Amino acid sequence: MSAEAANPGAHSRRRGRPRIDLRRLGRAAVLGPAARDRLPDAIGHVAEAHRAHHPDADLSVLRRAYVLAESSHRGQFRKSGEPYITHPLAVTLILAELGAETTTLTASLLHDTVEDTEVTLDQVHSEFGAEVGYLVDGVTKLEKVDYGAAAEPETFRKMLVATGNDVRVMSIKLADRLHNMRTLGVMRPEKQARIAGVTRDVLIPLAERLGVQALKTELEDLVFAILHPQEYERTRTLIADNATAGDALEAIAEEFRTVLKDAGIAAEVLVRPRHFVSVHRVRRKRGELRGTDFGRLLVLVSDDADCYAVLGELHTCFTPVISEFKDFIAAPKFNLYQSLHTAVARPDGAVAEVLIRTQRMHTVAEAGVVALGNPYAPGETTGESAADGERADPTRPGWLCRLLTWQRATPDPDAFWTSLRADLAQDREITVFRADGGALGLPAGATCVDAAYAQYGTQAHACIGARVNGRLATLSTVLRDGDTVHVLLAQDAAASGPSPEWLDHARTPAARIAISSWLDAHPEGVKIPAAAPRRPAPLTADRPAAANAVVELLDDIGDPDSGNPDSGNPGPRNPGGRAHAGVRLAGCCTPVPPDAVTGFAVRGGFVTVHREECPAVTRMTALGRAPLPVRWKDAAECRVTLVAESFGRPRLLADLTEAIAAEGAAIVSATVEPPAQQRVRHTYTLQLPDAAGLPALMRAMRDVPGVYDVSRARHPAATG
Repeated sequence: MSAEAANPGAHSRRRGRPRIDLRRLGRAAVLGPAARDRLPDAIGHVAEAHRAHHPDADLSVLRRAYVLAESSHRGQFRKSGEPYITHPLAVTLILAELGAETTTLTASLLHDTVEDTEVTLDQVHSEFGAEVGYLVDGVTKLEKVDYGAAAEPETFRKMLVATGNDVRVMSIKLADRLHNMRTLGVMRPEKQARIAGVTRDVLIPLAERLGVQALKTELEDLVFAILHPQEYERTRTLIADNATAGDALEAIAEEFRTVLKDAGIAAEVLVRPRHFVSVHRVRRKRGELRGTDFGRLLVLVSDDADCYAVLGELHTCFTPVISEFKDFIAAPKFNLYQSLHTAVARPDGAVAEVLIRTQRMHTVAEAGVVALGNPYAPGETTGESAADGERADPTRPGWLCRLLTWQRATPDPDAFWTSLRADLAQDREITVFRADGGALGLPAGATCVDAAYAQYGTQAHACIGARVNGRLATLSTVLRDGDTVHVLLAQDAAASGPSPEWLDHARTPAARIAISSWLDAHPEGVKIPAAAPRRPAPLTADRPAAANAVVELLDDIGDPDSGNPDSGNPGPRNPGGRAHAGVRLAGCCTPVPPDAVTGFAVRGGFVTVHREECPAVTRMTALGRAPLPVRWKDAAECRVTLVAESFGRPRLLADLTEAIAAEGAAIVSATVEPPAQQRVRHTYTLQLPDAAGLPALMRAMRDVPGVYDVSRARHPAATG
């Protein structure tokens, strides 16, 4: 492997971050502490970088921290042969360049003392205060002697819990991992691969979620070189062979500067080379690369209004690629990131991607939570109150709260480690809004099941469905960014519980762990008491003609085929001249008072009564069948078929039959179709003592939890 391949972060010099010579730091470190009136030479670079962001910072505490760290690590060496003190110095320099405040830098200098030296946590507390002590404790690894194979996952669990109380813990860990990855070449190949794998699965996603892009991008390149050396070498060669690619972007940048100057907009236009992984991704997406594909243009302005002014000028003077436009200023990402993204096309077809942001947005985009200074001091945070709840507290973002919630329910280290990697594997988040106006941050691909558990925790076991953007949806519905979700819960939570199918739709560990725990505790599901049987009304042998009691013909009817009425016959007659035996209600639409109805003469000497909107009426009229006028007599008992659409849940059938019985209706027959996508269709043929009670009956059935619609049945019917 080439020297650059072994240390791919070296190309970061092109991005304006010079690398400090660690050997020089090492030589300065072994000379010991400086005189009391000046800083040790070894932390001169740290002090310089720190003062660039915090001109008034008190450096005396850094001096004391360095003196303790250097003396306690004296005689220890890294595998590279360098004095061990070079590691905490390098980690602290990384954080100083990102703008970390003094407390973070102090803890960074001391972050390995409790783990690797005789210094105790109590000593750190007493000499540097509770905040520094908490940060050092948060990044201190657990001993393999005590935890065995569980030491690594339990260490990460410990750090995540500590991060939940102070996000600076993870800032130090990320910088620590970056320096270790930079110097990983001295390790055995198999150990390099293992560490790179954990970095890829855990640390890089955490850097993304905390918005520390400067660390994330370099970690990605370092992991890329170790885990995919051939692809990395191909990309490195591609970048080397296109060393002048930046000229194409620089020419466009000069055009931008002219346009913006003429518009009176003060802006700085920079060319930002892509890092190795970014170039690799673009190559896989676009195939052959043009010069403009090796970087992006960054436009920096003073305030938000200027961002939109720049966008307007660029879209006016150049050809915009509308599909590339994204507004992360009006709708910031969950990790504090804000920018306008767009792209413009040149006449030759080349496309230049453009980022537009303020100087403050740029600082936060690069350093994320590290740029917040001391996030716990009044007036230091940039996390203004936000309606979505994800950015109201930048020191404890929503994704971290969810992670901390489900990890408490996962005592097994292996299950926690697997769930953590799965959770962090989600490459982006969406925001969905609750019916009460709040918001939920969920990973892309999350479903209504995930939303239910994110909002209600274990109470979501009683979930029976959801409405998405006002429309009923199954629990398996995949949510999109900006959707509004109303989770529906059963009133009797004790009689409800998740089904194993829910695991197929759950994407978040919180939902999967809660569902699995419930299923393990209820291997036989919910015990549903049997519904009390209700005896249906007795049926007479002449049931088909029972409609005579409530329906009457208005006119005499002759031959229905000839259309010639026989006005001399007082009763309806069939084509053969025989009298009709009576009237019956159509089974396809089950009319009841006060439905508007019409009749048709059918074979067998009957008149069948249909609701006027029944599809059978349209079909028979189209065939030339003449409708017969009919009307309702005084309302009396009637039979009707109703279809109840519902979400499947335990005890649903019992609750429906109870509601039907409470309205005084008798169940003549009932069928339940097999569930489809968690929806269940119940069909009931009911005998009502009074047709006027039908609307109340349908309302009572709709009020049963889980039922989202009740309608009159419409079955296919023959035309006679």
